[in-house]
Amino acid sequence: MRIAGTVVLPCLLLAGCASASQDVTASYVSPLQYQAYSCQQIGAEAQRVSAKATELAGVQDQKRSNDAVTTGVTLVLFWPAAFLLNGNGQTAAELASLKGQFDALQQASIQKNCGLQFQNSAPKQPS
Repeated sequence: MRIAGTVVLPCLLLAGCASASQDVTASYVSPLQYQAYSCQQIGAEAQRVSAKATELAGVQDQKRSNDAVTTGVTLVLFWPAAFLLNGNGQTAAELASLKGQFDALQQASIQKNCGLQFQNSAPKQPS
């Protein structure tokens, strides 16, 4: 744990590292877009969005890990490698959108009294 902390701290200080998936904030998505969906359709869409968000969370966490390794190499061996940091990009933006869609689906389910069980709003990758 001590080694990971010494690599991640400089990564955070450089502000070029990708965020952990659980730190990506959901974008706002209006539940009105799901107003015409049946409860069954809301459930199916929630499963699809959850699966895709879980997949992207893994990709985002891998990007964070790669950035942390690059930062460690940068600090120890070769400072120009800092330009190789990926940071947050398309994956984080898409993950934020999916988390927002998941929240909107949950709200639509509540509004329609579907009785669907959602786990902790947006899906999160285990730590």
